[in-house]
Parts: sequence; C-alpha cells; structure tokens
Amino acid sequence: MPQRRLPPSAFTDKTGTTMSETLLSFEPATGEELWRGTVSDVEHEVAIARRAWPEWAAKPVTFRTETLRRFADRVQAEGEALADLIARETGKPLWEARTEVESVANKVDISVKAYGERTPNRRIEGAMGLRNAVRHKPHGALAVLGPYNFPAHLPNGHIVPALIAGNSVLFKPSEKTPAVGAKLVELYHEAGVPQDVLRLIVGGPDTGKALAGHTGIDGLLFTGSARTGLALNRQFADQPGKMLALEMGGNNPIVVWDTADIRTAAIIVVQSAFLSAGQRCSNARRLIVRDTLADALLDEVKVLANRLIVDHPHADPAPYMGPVIDNEAADGLTESFLILMSNGGQVIRHMTRPVAGRPFLTPGIIDVTSMPERPDIELFGPLLQVIRVATFEAAIAEANNTAFGLSASLVGGTPQLYDQFWANARAGVINWNRPTNGASSAAPFGGIGLSGNHRPSAFYAADYCAYPVASSESDAMRASIGVGLRDPEGSQLVTKKYL
Repeated sequence: MPQRRLPPSAFTDKTGTTMSETLLSFEPATGEELWRGTVSDVEHEVAIARRAWPEWAAKPVTFRTETLRRFADRVQAEGEALADLIARETGKPLWEARTEVESVANKVDISVKAYGERTPNRRIEGAMGLRNAVRHKPHGALAVLGPYNFPAHLPNGHIVPALIAGNSVLFKPSEKTPAVGAKLVELYHEAGVPQDVLRLIVGGPDTGKALAGHTGIDGLLFTGSARTGLALNRQFADQPGKMLALEMGGNNPIVVWDTADIRTAAIIVVQSAFLSAGQRCSNARRLIVRDTLADALLDEVKVLANRLIVDHPHADPAPYMGPVIDNEAADGLTESFLILMSNGGQVIRHMTRPVAGRPFLTPGIIDVTSMPERPDIELFGPLLQVIRVATFEAAIAEANNTAFGLSASLVGGTPQLYDQFWANARAGVINWNRPTNGASSAAPFGGIGLSGNHRPSAFYAADYCAYPVASSESDAMRASIGVGLRDPEGSQLVTKKYL
C-alpha cells in the first residue's frame, strides 16, 4: 500500500526551499489516493483555539446548543456524501457508514439532554436569603484525538459535548482517516461554529504527540489503542490540573451457556466478533463456551462465518465486512493467527487474504483452550479465539482473565446466572443475550483496567467536558464572630458580643 506521507524529498522545491509536509490518505479497498492535506502547525493552532474559547464560553448555552443543532441539520443534508466518504476511507460497507452518519446527527440531541442532566445548574435556598449554588465551567481548549474505525462518530462524541459546555476544540483525526475528519470540521463551520473555536489538526503520530504535550491545552479526550493511552497517562501523570479521558478498547469476552437456541446464539457471536471487520473496540475477541455446547455452537458459527460476504464498500450484494484499515493491520492479524496456531491453537476457520495486495481478511476462528498461555492483547480485526470451560465459575474467571475491561456478554443461562455474571464480570458494559457491541447512546460507554481511566463517554461525556463549581451566595453582607474576641479595652474575653 502507498505510504501515507510523502517522502522527505517531496518537501523541497527546485530552489531548495523547504515546503510544507503533506499527509495523504488512501482507500483501503482499492489503494487509490483519496485525500491530501498540509500537516498543521500545532503551536499556531493551539494559540488560535486558546484565544477563541473565552468568547465562545461566554455565549448562552442556548446559543451553543442551537448552533450544534444546525450542525446536525448539515450532517443530515450531507448524509449520503459523508457516508460515501466514510466508506471509502475506512473500507466499511456503505450500509454501515450510513448508520455512523445517523449516529453523528443524533449525538447533538443526546448531548443536549446529557448536559442538562449531568451538569445542571443547582440552587439550594438557605436561611436568611443564603443560596448554595452548583454551576459548571468549561475547561478551556481541549484536544480530541480520534480513531480510524469510526472517524466521524467517535470524535464527534467528544466534540459535541465539549462545544456545548463552552470549550474550544483542537481535533486531530487519525492519520489513516483525515478526509472524514476534515469533512466533519467543515460541516461544523458551515453550521456556525466559529472557525477559531474548532480547529482541524492534520498530521501523523508526531503531530499527535506535539498536540498532547502542548502546555496550552487544558485537557485531552482520546479514543484509541491501549499502548497510546498508557503513554498519554504517563505523560499527564504530573499534570493533575488537566482533564484526561481515555477510551482504549478491550479484549472482550462473550460467554455462551445453557441454551437450546444454538442458531440465535451463533448469530449473536458472529455479530459480536465480526461486525465492522472486527474493528470495534467492543467486538468480542474471546468466545467462552460450556464444553457440552461447544461443538454444536461452533458448527453453527462456522456456517454463518462462511456465509459472510467480504467485499468492497459499494459492492452488490452488500458485504457484511469490508477490508481492515490497511495492509499493515492485515499483516499483523495474519501473523497473530499463525502465532496462535504455532502455540497450540486448533484452527476452526482459517483467516485468509482473498484479494492479493489489499487488506481484506476472512473471519478467523481458532480454539485456544489448550494453549498454556494466551496473549492478553486486543487483536483488532476479525479474529475470534475460543475457550471451552466446564463450569460457570470457570467461565467468569476466564472472562476476567484480562487486564482490559470494556465489554462482556452472556448468551443463554437464567436470570440468576446473569445476576451472577453481572455481579462478577469486570467490565463497563455487561449485556445479556445481546452482542458485546450493543450499547445505548443514552447510557455511559467506557471500561476499566486497560480499557479506560473511569471517564466513560457517550451520555456521560458531559462529565469530563466541564467541571463543577460550588458557590455560597447572599445578596447582602452578613458576618459575625461569636467567640474568642477581647473586649474593646482588651481587659476580658467577649463570648456573647457580636460585631
């Protein structure tokens, strides 16, 4: 696949003058160039956003929310073009890109409601006209680092509540999906969000590091890999005054227990593992199944996996899966599958590369029950590991056998077993008879351990976009000291005299 950056020689013209560095984006399905843009000057962009945020914060919240509602209107008006761009730049099927666009538009009303519920102004009347108040202030200039798997929806989930709260935003999309990021910012500006309040930061990892480490930002809202999240956590360790919200993915378990409906259970497993070509942070990575059900379930899962269409985003019939994001990701997943095989994994369904030179992958399924050590990593693609267990307690223990803690599902079982699973599974999203990637936008979304730092997004994003300020207020001054003062002559203590 072509490099996403032009080589250094491309940055100098014939006179020897240094030119601006350029970032390129290519379509995963075809390898064709889709977009190119100039890498941003982080110092310049942060200065602009810092100057802009006080005026934006001073606007009434009704002004900011109505501006964001116009953004939702712009997204709906440009919906098909935006969906096409998402599909082409990520490789995801067009039908799925359309659902992402819908989520982007719906985020505004959800965030307005969340702002009112999670960060409301409160006043409590006290004695003698005293009022106790709680109000919320924006942090200032917030950086948002977006991922490539949902290049519009996931950063939008940070940007909308941040703008409603009164922050300015510096948004750096993934270097793998800058075209969608640029289009998203364009729609915000068309809706009336001032250009200086929302800044697009174009660049690769070095640009992201420069933005995250800039002293001028007041916080960072991140969605991405655990490796990068841990590095950011260390970087911010001595900066407690800055907000850091991390969403870092998961090694998610789906547990299938006593059920007679093997067919439906298999559908839920396939949806959990292979939706979005396995490139959702909430995808199931590990299928934990009762040993007496395993063969029947796996036969059905394999039949369904064999039927999944893997093709380019606009194919007819519509594919269930497109390619993964690039050849580097596909190569890494293929290598991981071979490593599991060579260390004791038993292949149930081979992962293959059906299109030479392109990052298409067929679903891979491998039984790792006999492996003495199973790697606790997020294999970000259509690769499902199977673990057979004999008891429900063993299933819960295996589900928790990870440093991650984003999502977990139980399929089958009784209400009593689900209560036991819910009480003992360590995850921020716990589902029953639903896929691991089923989450409501009206609820918090986040995890524990390597999955996040207790800053859930979605409906709870309002919590990290503003901070509470407590006030004690009175229209008139009243003050007294009732004990411990000498009388005016200094001869004796005054215990009941009020000044």
